[in-house]
Amino acid sequence: QLQLAESGGGLVHPGGSLRLSCVARGVTLNSYAVGWFRQAPGKEREESACIATGHEETVYTKAVKGRFTIGRDNANNAVFLQMNSLTPEGTGVYYCARVYYAKFGSCGSVPASESWGQGTQITVST
Repeated sequence: QLQLAESGGGLVHPGGSLRLSCVARGVTLNSYAVGWFRQAPGKEREESACIATGHEETVYTKAVKGRFTIGRDNANNAVFLQMNSLTPEGTGVYYCARVYYAKFGSCGSVPASESWGQGTQITVST
């Protein structure tokens, strides 16, 4: 079970940008595939993007492709999510978690052994 902590959320106007960070403790995060997930108010959590181990393959949902960038910050043992051109539909709590894989255009599921952190709140509003 990975210990991950999300940060970087906040209030932003439509069209604005935010950069989220997912920092790991006790493990080398580069050894795991990691995904970012969004839970909008009153809705189930859904994936936004994921990144593979090693060769750094990335996967994005249609909703965020071209606007979000997922990457690794190995110096800080972290995975980031750069979010540009945010829309009100981007409002929600964002979580990171280990996923089984990120390849062939899809993100693997989150292992049952993993638990969700507190996430970081993003509100996109005028």
